[in-house]
Amino acid sequence: MTLIKRILNWLWTTRNGRITLLGMLAAAIPLLLLAGWLIRPLFVDTVVDESFPLGANATIPEELSDDEARVMMSAASKLEIEVEEPMTEAMEAPEVVALKSGTFTDGDAFHQGEGTATIYRLEDGSHVLRLEDFRVTNGPALFVLVSPHPNPGGRGDISDAGYTELARLKGNVGNQNYILPDDLSPDDINSVIIYCKPFRVVFSTAALTAN
Repeated sequence: MTLIKRILNWLWTTRNGRITLLGMLAAAIPLLLLAGWLIRPLFVDTVVDESFPLGANATIPEELSDDEARVMMSAASKLEIEVEEPMTEAMEAPEVVALKSGTFTDGDAFHQGEGTATIYRLEDGSHVLRLEDFRVTNGPALFVLVSPHPNPGGRGDISDAGYTELARLKGNVGNQNYILPDDLSPDDINSVIIYCKPFRVVFSTAALTAN
């Protein structure tokens, strides 16, 4: 401790020492800011709660609000109703269909995830990836990727199989939606990946299977 005090005293009481000390402080500030940006997400949850998406061509009855309609459509998409009589042409309107789904698993002992990932075809023919009851270890710059690989264990698997980046993760907790590009077929998606770009680490994956 005495040696450290002597060094600090020299740095402060001599001109060259003060210049050195100021230089060290100037260099330390960016490092501290970077460390804060990297570490802070580990202790803070970002929570979202998005409603089930409506297709662009969906017609909402006047007596229903947007949120009420989304709840009804989400529930209807999970029901299988048998109809004895043949459907008329007017009744054969497009509907919400769950195409593929899977459960999130941990990337490793430290990076953990849970919840479900489901790809829906909406009424207008577009596709959306919805995460429900979702939670993952938070981290800096997390992104949602989809890949043809059925169960990528790391960046090597992702790189070899190829992937599509959908968007930055909206929150590490809660229900959320991600629109799939028009040129991306759900048939070519076999997994959803929560990926940390700065460290190139897989935080969680969900292997998808057809419903």
